[in-house]
Amino acid sequence: MPDLYVSWEDYHHTIERLAVKVHQSNWQFNQIICLAKGGLRVGDILSRLYDVPLAILSTASYGGSNNQSRGSLVFSHDLTKTTANLGSHILLVDDLVDSGVTLKKTLDWLDRKYGFYIEEVRTAVLWYKHCSVITPDYYVDYLQDDPWIHQPFEPYEQMSIAELVTIHTAKSDDWSSK
Repeated sequence: MPDLYVSWEDYHHTIERLAVKVHQSNWQFNQIICLAKGGLRVGDILSRLYDVPLAILSTASYGGSNNQSRGSLVFSHDLTKTTANLGSHILLVDDLVDSGVTLKKTLDWLDRKYGFYIEEVRTAVLWYKHCSVITPDYYVDYLQDDPWIHQPFEPYEQMSIAELVTIHTAKSDDWSSK
């Protein structure tokens, strides 16, 4: 299967479809945890729609050329949250489940660090790839052929701030001459 290219419009629509799927399940949760970086936007939008606190767990596992090489998984030391306590019913969100290793190890990490407080965790992603070792509780698209997904924010991973300044300086010159 060829790579999957996602526009900003499609990306936001997919997040909305995920929100509806979770809502239709009638499951009540009181905390969202998103996996950063990919799950940040998903978690932010769901947190706003459901009006529940958002916590962030930073993880990293991709690097190399165009950030397409899977390496070792690294977790932040702790969750970033604005509430004194973590919720008891958690919706754990990310943009996609590829190999499933990150999602699976995150569930283990949460159990080790916060298991005493957590009664239930469910998982939600936009894209669920066939090659995953774990099946998320909620997902929008099942990708049988495991394509590489090009998300709309990907250009920023291949651009430096110096390049962005050059682009905007050129645009400013064009705008000022009009």
